Amino acid sequence: MEMVPRISRAQKMDALSSMSTAVGYKAALLAAGSLGKFFPLLMTAAGTIAPARVFVIGAGVAGLQAIATSRRLGAVVEAFDVRPAVREEVQSLGATFVAPDLVAEAAVDKGGYAKALSEEQHAREQKLLEERVKMNDVVITTAMIPGKPAPRLITAAMVRQMKPGSVIVDLAAETGGNCELTRPGEKIVAHEVTIIGFLDLATMLPTHASQMYSRNISALLLHLVKDGQLAPDFDDEITRESCFTRGTKPSEMAAARSGS
Repeated sequence: MEMVPRISRAQKMDALSSMSTAVGYKAALLAAGSLGKFFPLLMTAAGTIAPARVFVIGAGVAGLQAIATSRRLGAVVEAFDVRPAVREEVQSLGATFVAPDLVAEAAVDKGGYAKALSEEQHAREQKLLEERVKMNDVVITTAMIPGKPAPRLITAAMVRQMKPGSVIVDLAAETGGNCELTRPGEKIVAHEVTIIGFLDLATMLPTHASQMYSRNISALLLHLVKDGQLAPDFDDEITRESCFTRGTKPSEMAAARSGS
């Protein structure tokens, strides 16, 4: 399912987007639940309470959902992504897109994913992140590169500069984490900052995550079936790109498993 091409025709089969929607939403709720502050601006008899500040790194489906949910909760949100196409999407959700001068078409691959940056670009990005991370109460990171370890964006030194009680939700924990101190599958406190590296947040929303995923699977199966029979057309981009293996004999598969 993760190999389904992310094209308009295959949107209803896109399980990655479905699960990322659930993950981004849950990330914002986890952050709000772990932060010892209100998210919204409050005018109370005891005085005015300033809204929480949230910084989202990576504005793919998960990042955009984290932005939207944080905004609904009343936080002031800003976001960063190296892909120029997402700038308007970020702004449409009421968030501030920081450092537009750092975005580049060269940082986008053919599937619309971010690519690894050059050393010069990475150095400029690190300087930006160092400035923004320490200004915010919550940082939600979503930066991943398909087939490669997650880029390290938040160093231990940056965490030390964050305000006590701040929260990092690292959605790239499964592939190593965007934060140097993330422990995959765990919630820890380091330098008085809570770092959440839970895996598979979609399972925390089982009803709707299952509903969306089942619809993705049924849409793909209906695409592969003609007149009640499985009839994959390998000239079709969706079928071709979703195919994991084809035409391998059982004996060859066994030999591959044994390493011979």
